[in-house]
Formats: sequence, C-alpha cells, structure tokens
Amino acid sequence: MAKRYFGTDGIRGAANGPKMTPELAMKVGQAAGTLFLDGPTKHRVLIGKDTRLSGYMLEQALTAGFTSVGMDVVQVGPMPTPAVAMLTREMRADLGVMLSASHNPFHDNGIKLFGPDGYKLTDDQEEAIEALIDGDCLRVEGERIGRARRIDDARGRYIHAVKSSVPDGVRLDGLKVVLDCAHGAAYRVGPEALWELGAELTTIGASPDGTNINAGVGSTHPEALARKVVEVGADIGLALDGDADRLIVVDETGRVVDGDQIMALIMRQQQVEGTLKGGALVTTVMSNIALERYLQGLGLGMIRTPVGDRHVLEAMRARGCNVGGEQSGHIILADHSTTGDGLLAALQILTVLVSTGQTASEALNSFTPWPQLLKNVRQEPRVLESAGVKAAIAAAEKALEGRGRLLVRKSGTEPLIRVMAEGQDEALVAETVEAVCAAVAKAA
Repeated sequence: MAKRYFGTDGIRGAANGPKMTPELAMKVGQAAGTLFLDGPTKHRVLIGKDTRLSGYMLEQALTAGFTSVGMDVVQVGPMPTPAVAMLTREMRADLGVMLSASHNPFHDNGIKLFGPDGYKLTDDQEEAIEALIDGDCLRVEGERIGRARRIDDARGRYIHAVKSSVPDGVRLDGLKVVLDCAHGAAYRVGPEALWELGAELTTIGASPDGTNINAGVGSTHPEALARKVVEVGADIGLALDGDADRLIVVDETGRVVDGDQIMALIMRQQQVEGTLKGGALVTTVMSNIALERYLQGLGLGMIRTPVGDRHVLEAMRARGCNVGGEQSGHIILADHSTTGDGLLAALQILTVLVSTGQTASEALNSFTPWPQLLKNVRQEPRVLESAGVKAAIAAAEKALEGRGRLLVRKSGTEPLIRVMAEGQDEALVAETVEAVCAAVAKAA
C-alpha cells in the first residue's frame, strides 16, 4: 500500500509548507504515541533535532501531541540522528524522534522515528501510524497528560559511546584534522569527541544560525572542506551532513572520497582484525561496480539493496553482516550503532591512519572507480510511466549492455528523478545519462 506521509526516510517536506506543518507534527505525535502505548506503565518518548529554525516549532508541536495521549517527553536539543537512536535504546524510551531533513536546505524539515530498540520503524508500523493520523486518537484525561523536560547530559553520553568504538590506548595526537559539521546537529559533539581523543583540530561549518545548515558546507558540498584541508596542510578532512548520519572524506591532497572507498577501507580493516561478520558488505544499487570487484579480490561478497539506509540495515540484519552503507556516506557499523553514523565512521578511519601510519590518500584508494555519472531532474514520479521516458531508458540500457549499467529511480525525499549510469566508456556514460534526462525533462 502506498504511504501518504512517509517516504524512504521518515516524513519530509518544506517546513510550514503543505505537508510539514505543526498540525501534522502534532498528529504524528498523537498517532505514534497511541501506537506505542502498551499497558498501564508510564511511557516515554525522546525527541532530538538538528539546527533548523523550524525545529523549535515542530518540536513543540510533537511534544503537544505526545503529551496529549499520555506520553512523557524528553527533549535533548540539537543532536545527531544516531545519537537519538542510541539514547532511545539506552534510556529505555518507547520511541525516539529526530527532527531533520538531513542534507536538504534549511527550509525543509522532517520527522524520523525510532522504535525502543533504536532501529527505524518498519513499513507496517509506519502504515499503522498513517492510519491513526487520518483517524482519531484518544486523548487522555487531564490527570494523565504527559510531562516534558530537557536533559543536559545527552551530549556527553553520545560522545562517550562513539569514543568507546576506538580501541583502548589509541589516541589521535599529532593528527591534523579538519572537521566540517555542516552547521548542523554535530556542531558541538563532533569537535568535542575529536578534541578529547587528541586530534589537532580545525573546524568549519560549526556556527549554526537556524538558516545556514548545509549551505555551501557539509557532505553534499565538500569543496569548502577540500580548500581548508589544503590551506592548513591537514592530514584529512571529514564532512558530516546536517544530521550527522553520513560522512564524506577529503584526503591530504584535497581529493574527495565517497562512501564506497570508506566502506572498502573498513571492510579490509575488519577482515584483517577478524571482526568482520557475514562475509559480505551490504550496500545499495548506487555503489560502484569497481567496489564489488575489489571485495571479490578479498574473498568477500557484496549484497545490493534499494537506495536507503533502512533497506541496507534490514539486509544486514537478515544476513548477519556488521558493515553496510551507501556511496553517499551513510556508513552502518552494526557492532556499535543501529543506524548510519558519520562521526563513528570517521573515528574508524582515523584509527586506521594512526595504527598503520598510512596517509589518507593511501588508505582511501582501494580501487579505481568506473566512470559514473548521476544527474537529477526535477519532475514528479509519474513521468517514469510515460512512453517517451520508457523508450529512452530502453535505448540507454541497450547502448550500455555488457559495458555498464543504468539506474533510473525516483527520490524518496524530493520531487526528483535520479538518473545514474556507469561504465568503462566515460563518453558513453555521459551520452546515455543526458538522453534519459532530456526525455524526463520533456515528459508532461
């Protein structure tokens, strides 16, 4: 059944727009609270957010919804998405909520929900919440209304958790690191964690004002980080996104490194240490075929899923794998986290650099990617059913047959059609992508 509100990663849209309104947020609070109320005991929900201006509005609306059905609310303020997942489980909450639109600009916002185990909700749970949003939720009598409070030690709890992933005795002394926090949720926890481990730190994107999240900085705009790394002569640059669940790296030469190379490094290191589980990496259809061939050379497999870290995690749990992620920088390390965690992944890379003495350019250059091109066209998903688009896709697939692959999909978070091709012939890759994009743009 098609969902009305939830996409691939929660509910997302323009804040105060037709979808992401305080009225909807309050209904989500009532609906999710109703679904997770179970028995006479007192129930608790934890709410975190990134640094968007609209977070204040939506946080209060959600709080009103949850308390109206009898749930107590714990607000932790600006915190990374993986911190909310971790704290939900650690504090024995019934539900966790993260207010963020991830890498989108500040005028968007979203609602991500986590169950008591710290994992994102299932499709069935999201559909049940949607039914309650569109129906009636029973508000409690006055004496049973929930309470709301803020806690001050959430930041320290998360920092301790991510630092615990670093082996005892490992310090980052002498390592020059530039950290780009995207003016987002990790603007305090990221620098504090690296400083506590001894890194010689330079930060950018760490001055949020409510409207500058992801603006020219962060994992989707690594150019500023690359310039700063070269300028200060750093050993490595680390770029998080607005809610810090993804990571893109810049090596000491200013070269941008995506999630495929990060996953290759972590897989190789865990194989050497004997900590790898499942014998395979779980990633999405977007990952480069050269990564797959590299892993085959190590005697390891690669399992592809649809785009979205939730799909990756579902396959990881089903196959017993402890490493997964996406080319875009969502890295899931199941031994330490229940969702993608940019800061956690960064610490694994820094640990390798310290323990091996390798430079970032050496450690993060496991394979040579096949030429790959991704373009977005702003169109509604229904254009994929048009005859012209179908014909263009078929022609492109025939041109790439045996020499590459084509992937055309709708975005789960924006009204975009994403067109990606890869192959050994760069000119052919560009030609096929342009042809399909032109057909999508023309479609009515």
